[in-house]
Amino acid sequence: QLQLVESGGGLVRPGGSLRLSCAASGFTLDYYSIGWFRQAPGKEREGISCISNTNGRLYYADSVKGRVTISRDNAKNTVYLQMNSLKPGDTAVYYCAAKRRYCSGSGQYYDYWGQGTQVTVSS
Repeated sequence: QLQLVESGGGLVRPGGSLRLSCAASGFTLDYYSIGWFRQAPGKEREGISCISNTNGRLYYADSVKGRVTISRDNAKNTVYLQMNSLKPGDTAVYYCAAKRRYCSGSGQYYDYWGQGTQVTVSS
C-alpha cells in the first residue's frame, strides 16, 4: 500500500520553528518529486515548496521564501520541511504529495497525498 505520512506539526509561537516530515511507505520517495501544500480554513490550497527528483531543483512560494527549507533523506525515505520565523498567517493544515517527474505548483498533478498535519502559529 502506497502511503505518505506527515508529522511534526503543532502549536508554536510567532517567530518559532517547526520541522515537518513526510515519510513514505510502499514506494521509494526518490523516484518522485515531493511537494508541500497547505490549506487554511476558508482558503484555497497553496503549494509552498517542492523538491524535484528529475533535476534536483528546489522551489519555494514567495509567501515562504527565505523562511522555509525543503530537503530529502533518501536513506530514511523521508522529505522534510524546515520552517522558521513562523507567522500567524502560516497557520494551516500542511500536506505532502508525490508526483512523477517535475515539480508542479498545482496539486491536481500529484498522485499521492498524506493525511496532513496541523500547524498553528499563535501567541
